[in-house]
Amino acid sequence: MPRFDLVIFDCDGVLIDSERLAVRTESQILAELGWPLTEAQVIERFVGRSSVYMQAVIEEHIGRPVDWQVEFELRVREVCERELEPVDGVIAALDAITVPSCVASSSSHAMLNFKLGLTGMAERFAGRIFSADDVAHGKPDPAVFLFAADSMAVQPYRCAVIEDSVSGVEAGLAAGMTVFAFSASVTSAQSLQRDDVIVFDSMHLLPELLAQS
Repeated sequence: MPRFDLVIFDCDGVLIDSERLAVRTESQILAELGWPLTEAQVIERFVGRSSVYMQAVIEEHIGRPVDWQVEFELRVREVCERELEPVDGVIAALDAITVPSCVASSSSHAMLNFKLGLTGMAERFAGRIFSADDVAHGKPDPAVFLFAADSMAVQPYRCAVIEDSVSGVEAGLAAGMTVFAFSASVTSAQSLQRDDVIVFDSMHLLPELLAQS
């Protein structure tokens, strides 16, 4: 019997190599808004969190409202249209994984459909894409993972979570799921390490790791 009945993938940095693009762009935008943060600081503060959370923190710091779609989302979309690619090895990994899978992300449904569509993965996950839009609280709250598991009719302890951010790892653990932390995105292996978390640095390794766990 397979150890898992469901593999839940985060999107940004796990399926698509978008975190580097977003962090670079967001650092540039924040400098223009008067809050200069290095890419490392953007990673520490915001990677893995929802746009709602990020917008609230930025508005509080700069003391004015932000038109998120115009000032952030459109710029990120433009960069993605030019440069976005699937994470190296992930297509082969998806092809090799035999148990059901889905996406559970901090991104909005609009951005998920856009980015997965650009990389040819939207159809692969059609009807199995879950977003922070669907729940009251984003990661590190476990709500989106629990919602995905419930929607797929799988008990949390039978789920594997594939994450690349500290917030995502903490959400997966809080959900009572087995967490595999991908360290080849923008967050270091040391930052992702927790008890009972399997840290790995190549998507080519994932099918075997899932089978052996």
